[in-house]
Amino acid sequence: MTVTSFDDSVEIALGSNTQTSVKILNYGATVLSWKINGKEQLWLSEASKLDGSRAVRGGIPLVFPRFGPASGNHPATDKLPQHGFARSVTWELLGQVDDHTVQFGLGPENLPKDIAAAWSYDFTLIYTVQLLQDSLKISLDVKNPGKEAFDFNVLFHTYFAVPEVQNVTVAGLNKLAYFDKVASAQVASDSEKEVTFCKETDRVYRNSPAQVEIKEGSKTLFTVQASNLKDTVVWNPWTEKAQEMSDWAPKNGFHQMVCVESGVVADFAKLASDASWTGSVILKAHI
Repeated sequence: MTVTSFDDSVEIALGSNTQTSVKILNYGATVLSWKINGKEQLWLSEASKLDGSRAVRGGIPLVFPRFGPASGNHPATDKLPQHGFARSVTWELLGQVDDHTVQFGLGPENLPKDIAAAWSYDFTLIYTVQLLQDSLKISLDVKNPGKEAFDFNVLFHTYFAVPEVQNVTVAGLNKLAYFDKVASAQVASDSEKEVTFCKETDRVYRNSPAQVEIKEGSKTLFTVQASNLKDTVVWNPWTEKAQEMSDWAPKNGFHQMVCVESGVVADFAKLASDASWTGSVILKAHI
């Protein structure tokens, strides 16, 4: 394995095989690229800003400590921007754990003054990215060294690259209750065996299984194996929503992506003083 640090990012390559690699931007600790034998596994908008001016559109942004926009009923996070601050601040590269693993850190000292004032809790985030032969393991450690407990959401907002989303299904979520965010957060349940895509889809599945699959027909494209992450978000913006987003390109790019996101978002988790929490996900590509 080879780890190379740049001014704004770090890249891990699989030994002499530089065609298998992962690249992480310091801004947001966002995974920008994950390639296996030269084939990109993640979708990244061609119009995404990579200069730190806004959150990255694509790859794997980190959502913390709130999911979605302010709700008006959770004062501790209602002053924060949509999806919190983790994806839109620069993290500290802590270094190499081993030949194929790097860690990033974030604490109050890394936050802009306005964000620190809006969320004044003491906290430490450690984000670990590990590259394997056919998999990517990402994990987040949340620590509360302060005297006051705090609530948080967390989500690995993964944009998977797919050949054509209309031919793709997500398996493992049937018969589960979900919040349909397209239908004003109405609660529904899946009667179909697999989730299909023919229109805008934005669902939050509660208490989802540890493993879900992204499939194309009978072929499994990706396996998503989550640990201590009880919810799954499935998202595709489709035509109108893609047109509305200034950082979405090409506008028909929604055909080549699907978001299957592991996290804790249906409810807030609570972290007591001196406590810690860890959640992780293994993304496996079936090449």
